[in-house]
Amino acid sequence: MSEPVVVFRTWSDIEASIVRGLLEAHGIDVSLASDVPHGVFPLTIDGLGEVRVAVPDDEAESAIRLIRDYRTSGESGSEARIRDEFEALQEAAEYRFRDRGTLEHALTHRSRANEDVTGGVVDNESLEFLGDAVLGFVIAELLFVRFPDRDEGQKSKMKAALVSTPALARQAGRLGLGEHLLLGRGEEKTGGRRKRALLADGYEALIAAIYLDGGMDAARAFILREFEPLLDDVAGAVTIGDDHKSALQETLQGRGDPLPEYVVTAEDGPAHRRLFTVEVRVRGTVLAEADGRTKKDAEREAARKALDRLNAE
Repeated sequence: MSEPVVVFRTWSDIEASIVRGLLEAHGIDVSLASDVPHGVFPLTIDGLGEVRVAVPDDEAESAIRLIRDYRTSGESGSEARIRDEFEALQEAAEYRFRDRGTLEHALTHRSRANEDVTGGVVDNESLEFLGDAVLGFVIAELLFVRFPDRDEGQKSKMKAALVSTPALARQAGRLGLGEHLLLGRGEEKTGGRRKRALLADGYEALIAAIYLDGGMDAARAFILREFEPLLDDVAGAVTIGDDHKSALQETLQGRGDPLPEYVVTAEDGPAHRRLFTVEVRVRGTVLAEADGRTKKDAEREAARKALDRLNAE
């Protein structure tokens, strides 16, 4: 029996899976092989992470032709990668990946990995965890340098505002990240590309991918480009918002109402990125509801909304 013939090589599990699907759709038996097992981070280390797509010897010619036809653009006839739709995201992020597999990993949602029958696709949840840590460190460093006169509490509030799920989702939207997420069919149908939690998680994973691909300097440069323009607005909002809860209490007391009650109604997200939903109530009536990365942040935002409502009455 003849040995299988390698017809395609790549450093990306996802790209290899696409080629495999293409060939199997045409009735060609396919096997994947790699010199190293796939771990938590499917990274290329000195070329050892190469994935090889092999087919039986008598089907090699047909397989090569199918891959060539799939990669050739209709008008120019020039060669293109199997997956080149991440080009716009790299341009928006102002960072070009040396290992495209790292970027694909960062954009792969759990729903996509769960649908892959080969077991070769890893989701981005570990990268989210790493990206959260890298982002938190750089933002803390940035605030320490830019606002030396602010106390610890104020800097903590500014940091929380900058790395909140809504804030990260907005940054992800600015990059068009949602259009590049690799989602399962079910998540795609339910509007996953527009979900704040998925966008925020993908954004953190992107930061981790830049860190792993280019090092801390590259990750810091990306974060500074993204967040420095937001500092002044966040600093002003924190200064104004420090006394929202106290102001709400004083307003209610002036109206003869009892003190407000803050109730956590929901908790969502992984352990390292919890999202709390809090209602502020007076005499059992809900005045406002808000989300926050911590219970205190959610309470402050709920108090602000309640004040706006009372002032408008």
